[in-house]
Amino acid sequence: MPQQRVTFDYTNFLSTSVGPEHGLTDGDFSDAAGLAERAFAAVSAERGRGWQGWTELHKSTGYADECAALWGRLAGRFDNLVVIGIGGSSLGTLAVKSALCHPFHNELPNDARRGARLYVLDNPDPTVCAAMLETLDLKRTLFNVISKSGTTAETSSQFLVAREAVIGEVGAKRWAEHFVLTTDLKKGDMRKLAEAEKIPALPVPDGVGGRFSVLSPVGLFPAVAMGVDVRELLAGAAEVDGRCASSDWRRNPALALGLCLWLLDSRKEKPIHVLMPYATGLADLADWYRQLWAESLGKAKSLDGRAVHVGPTPVKALGAIDQHSQAQLYAEGPFDKAFVFVGVRKFAREVTIPKAYGDMSAFGYLGGHGLGELLDAERQGTEVALTAAGRPNATIFIDEISERSLGGVFFLLEMATAYAGRLYNVDAFDQPGVEAGKVASYALLGRKGFEEERARIEKSRPAGGRKTV
Repeated sequence: MPQQRVTFDYTNFLSTSVGPEHGLTDGDFSDAAGLAERAFAAVSAERGRGWQGWTELHKSTGYADECAALWGRLAGRFDNLVVIGIGGSSLGTLAVKSALCHPFHNELPNDARRGARLYVLDNPDPTVCAAMLETLDLKRTLFNVISKSGTTAETSSQFLVAREAVIGEVGAKRWAEHFVLTTDLKKGDMRKLAEAEKIPALPVPDGVGGRFSVLSPVGLFPAVAMGVDVRELLAGAAEVDGRCASSDWRRNPALALGLCLWLLDSRKEKPIHVLMPYATGLADLADWYRQLWAESLGKAKSLDGRAVHVGPTPVKALGAIDQHSQAQLYAEGPFDKAFVFVGVRKFAREVTIPKAYGDMSAFGYLGGHGLGELLDAERQGTEVALTAAGRPNATIFIDEISERSLGGVFFLLEMATAYAGRLYNVDAFDQPGVEAGKVASYALLGRKGFEEERARIEKSRPAGGRKTV
């Protein structure tokens, strides 16, 4: 059997590595075996239905073909693509860019760059928004506005600002030529806008929430524009999905990952889950994971309506940088964390460290080794140190940073989240806490229909005003 592109090594999650107080025992797994099988059965029964439409995205290249065809019609006119979207509408795209594009993709000249420059307007920070619109050549810029509901305030507001800026450059009759909308296939104001202004529109498929949308047109269109082979992304997801067909967690990497992290939280009091890639290109993958894990699993109510207030806290880290900023806490602080490294077996390029100053101990031993070899030695060193300190850790290994491997990791983490949702007995696909904040924002900005909410907010303000020093 050929070596798998994506594997999950949970050796150091076990009591045999970090001791029975902090590591998982045979008894822990025996007690949870039935729960794991039921979680697998529940997720399997719902695949492709309800909010599990994302589980089917890799089974067809239809959306990839649609995105490629649209970009093919537009590519000659645009050097820049600006994604306007927040959360799941942007984090996956940033992870794809960081992992699969040249590290200085935007700085490369047009004849050396595989595709368009990629920029993101997510947080509605006026300084950033104004600066970007002042800096880019708007006549050569395409804006991809992404919102499934079409009601996301951060996205709608920056769309309106960008639209006004483009009108100033190309005129009121041609501004729509500089926009592509990605939104619900049938409903919502953004879909109405696309039809009214004849703006090209891509679908956010039914059953695909933002944090699970990276392999839908939400992530595929920007990836195509950057020159990424999106069919390989989908093929990587399909490879991992093929290995998630077993109800035995020992043969299903996503079920193993979800089960282990749930057990470490619920049985070993490890509610903080750190994802720590050892490759700069995977730093934004950890950012994407934070939303996936937090928004899916942090819930007040169980599936049967009980108040539970559960959810692990995801933390992003980057090796080896965070060995110099976080490792002291990780190794000697509270025993409240579980760690998942992402290790790369082979980097696309290697840089050999020159041999020099051999008589000096700080330099002599480095000569002849590679920077990638050093980075992996740092990963192994952290693994050794944390294991010796009784801190449970595991590693997701990828063979190289490629479209196939990244697609596989995306799907592995998404499926692990779905299984973990069932183990926590919560709905992994809703986000009532996020919606509450959105509603309050609408009310404060005076959106029609939210007058009662504004009145409620005003009434609830602290008596006597806020206390400051």
